[in-house]
This record gives sequence, C-alpha cells and structure tokens, in this order.
Amino acid sequence: MLDVELDVLAIGAHPDDVELAAGGTLSLLCDQGYAVGALDLTRGELGSRGTVELRREEARAAAKAMGLAHREQLGLPDGNILPSKENRIRLIQVLRRLRPRIVMTHPERCRHPDHEHTAQLVIQACFYSGLRMIDTRQDPWRPQHVVHFEEVLPFSPTLIVDVTSMWAQRIQALEAYASQFYNPAYKSDEPETFVSNRGFFEWIEARAKVHGHAIGVAFGEAFQLCGPLSTGDLMQTLQAEKAFR
Repeated sequence: MLDVELDVLAIGAHPDDVELAAGGTLSLLCDQGYAVGALDLTRGELGSRGTVELRREEARAAAKAMGLAHREQLGLPDGNILPSKENRIRLIQVLRRLRPRIVMTHPERCRHPDHEHTAQLVIQACFYSGLRMIDTRQDPWRPQHVVHFEEVLPFSPTLIVDVTSMWAQRIQALEAYASQFYNPAYKSDEPETFVSNRGFFEWIEARAKVHGHAIGVAFGEAFQLCGPLSTGDLMQTLQAEKAFR
C-alpha cells in the first residue's frame, strides 16, 4: 500500500461518491500540484447497477481523469458503515499512513444512511487518529481540517470553490461511471436509479451554476468546514476577490 503524505484525502462511502460531490475541486487541487487521494469505504456491492469489478475499473478511470495521486478501497460492508471501534481503527490506520492535511467527506445530514454514517466515522477517526495511546504501531496523525461536501440535501456553505476551469474534467470523471450515471452507450437491463437518469446529470450542472453565480463564476462546488477556521492574517485568508452582482 502507498506510504506517502497526501495534501488532501477525499473519503466516500461508495465508488463515485467523491466525484459526484467534489470532482471539480479534486481536479483543481491536482492541477495546482497538490497530492490528492480518494478512499472508498466500500466496494459498492449493494448497488442496483454494475458489478463490484466494473465499478472498481470505473473508479480507476475516474481517478485518472481527475489526476489523483492515489485511490484505494477500505472494504467495509456496503450498507453497514457503522462508526464502530473496529471501523475506526481501520480508518485510523489509513489516516496515519497517508497523513492528509485536509480530509473531505459526506455531510452529516444526507438522504443515504451510508453517507451519514461515513461522516460520523470520519469525524471520529480523524480525532482519535491524533491520540498516541491508540496503538496501531504508527505515529499519531490528525488532519488539520475536515471538510464536508454538499450532496442532494442542500446546506449553507462555508466556502464555494470556483471549478469553472475544471468543469470538462469533472464531467469526464463522472462519465467514467457509465454503469451508475446517465450514459446512452451503457446497455443493460438493470433498473434506473436515483442517479442514472438524464435529469440527475442535468441537476448536477444546474446546482454548480447556482453556486458559481453566488461567487461570480460559471461553476462552483459548495463545502462546509467542520469547526472554525483559524487565521492570524485576515486579509491573506480573505484575499480572493468576488465579482459583485
């Protein structure tokens, strides 16, 4: 397994979750030269479309489209992502191995129970990972920030990232999941799902335009910080300009 320090680690319950919510931001971070990785907690074995093997290949293609430095699956059971001690230890081991400065994950309130449970597990593991008395035969490590990305249920964002320059790359990453999202070329007798229809794909673009409009750009992705942002230089922290509308 990779043993390298990442700047950012995006953690999702299933393959395709991080692309769906934050694909533009992850692509942008990679383009800016940061070391970015993704961790899928499950293999997505309960999905109504595709297979575990196909979704693994789709995840690899999406990671390549975004420019990720690393991607792996933790292998927790789909539909049973509980914030248990055993699962916390497994996630702590990954955090201490990859040592990300920033962790992105699901919001605490979401329509999918796996996503809510993932948020709970990630928040707990990020804290406990910094306690030296929790022995995993690794050095303690606590990420500097945990950031929630927005999903179907809207929230009031702490920050919005301008992903206009990466929009084509973001769409390419989503299109890698032909079994999951709308793709006329994917032929199967599998049922249509909440995310596989054309309307959902159009909604993704519409939401990004709404967030982009709020900051004066074409496309944006919304996030909430888990905890306050610390700064000793307010002007430097708030240096980004916003077009007034």
